[in-house]
Amino acid sequence: MTVLFLRHAHAEDDHDGDFGRRLTPKGLQQSEKVGRFLLRNGLEPDLILSSPVVRARQTAELVAQVLGLPLTIAEWLACGLKPGTVFEKTAALAGRPTVLLVGHEPDFSQAVSAWIGAPRPDMIEVKKASVTALDVFLHAREGARLLYSVPPRLM
Repeated sequence: MTVLFLRHAHAEDDHDGDFGRRLTPKGLQQSEKVGRFLLRNGLEPDLILSSPVVRARQTAELVAQVLGLPLTIAEWLACGLKPGTVFEKTAALAGRPTVLLVGHEPDFSQAVSAWIGAPRPDMIEVKKASVTALDVFLHAREGARLLYSVPPRLM
């Protein structure tokens, strides 16, 4: 299974609480750019799951729109996600070749680091609007191969 981690795009500063932060015009452009990148490179997922947090949901909605795919909101992808939850929830999706998860930091960096067996959780940093792909081995909680991590400036 390939798991694509997409950190939400550029969002406004925290004015009315973290949950309600919306994408900036730059973030809206980044999100569409990600969708076009995935489409152009034949990297369309079989399933798109997003955090319910506004900035992640907006990012996922724009990507899904470009790809012409439905979007599912997954409460477990909200801020504060633990690596063990990512392993457990992804294992439940066995049979889907490619899954796109849209969420947050430091959650995604910690999950990717744990899955590839990095000695420290800060050895990987998932940048805003970047796509990080893992070829995961669902039977091994720390078994994955890092396929690529593409920042928006290279899309």
